[in-house]
Amino acid sequence: MTGGVDRPGREGRSLRLGRLAVIGVGLIGGSLARALRAAGCVERITGIGRSAENLRTAERLGIIDDWSHDVAAVEGADTIVVAVPMGAYDQVFSALELHARSDAVITDVGSTKQHALDTAARYLTAPGRFVAGHPIAGTEDSGAAASFVGLFRGATVVLTPGAAVEQEAVRRVEAMWRVVGASPCFMDAAEHDRLMAAVSHLPHLAAFAIVNAVTAEGRAPEMLRFAAGGFRDFTRIASSSPTMWRDIALTNREALVAQIDALQAQLTGMRQAVVEGDGARLAALFQCAKRVRDDWLHRSDS
Repeated sequence: MTGGVDRPGREGRSLRLGRLAVIGVGLIGGSLARALRAAGCVERITGIGRSAENLRTAERLGIIDDWSHDVAAVEGADTIVVAVPMGAYDQVFSALELHARSDAVITDVGSTKQHALDTAARYLTAPGRFVAGHPIAGTEDSGAAASFVGLFRGATVVLTPGAAVEQEAVRRVEAMWRVVGASPCFMDAAEHDRLMAAVSHLPHLAAFAIVNAVTAEGRAPEMLRFAAGGFRDFTRIASSSPTMWRDIALTNREALVAQIDALQAQLTGMRQAVVEGDGARLAALFQCAKRVRDDWLHRSDS
């Protein structure tokens, strides 16, 4: 899905991000580049990444104007977006310290904000220009070809700026997300990581685990022949990037382990009820989950 190109709105005409460098032109980085170009608030977009094929695709689709494998290509950029797996942050931020302009605003889209802030503080002499962010948006697809202009419309973007951040940098990043249709909010980085461990990181691990559990005996074709909509819906996110989710799990390990323990406690309770034939207990556990989910959906739709 590539989407269309929107007309720039009033906010897009007034916001000036100058030259934009996107490090990691995948689903998130590519969609943000598309949306900012459509809004008319960037002059030129440079894509930086490892895959020449992906970068050529991004150039062919008009997502970027030029590309490089070298982070040094950020030289001259006014705004820099880091959209790489969390495991690449050390390499990227050490290079940004060498090549980014001292007045460039740097932001990211990573899923674990404490790690992002710690990395920026470790490598950047001026960490006040870095505004950590996380758009709560995405699909299970990856790469520039999967990006589309409307990915962030209506999405929440969590900003977790550090204590020493410059307010002008915060305002620019907040305006950047508003112009692509997102709703920025502010949160403590540790609180963000705890929340994401529960509602994002754990579900992805559970989806990977379910697929592995069902196909553990080496009978995947036979077993999956009988899988229907429920299995497909539940495991959709198991098609997400293994590299990205490995890095998210490892950089948010403390909060994620607590959630894995909570899930295991629930599964242990259900297993015991099944073993004991305790239908009343099973029904109560299922009813509790149904009520919480139905209430959530009702609030989301209203």
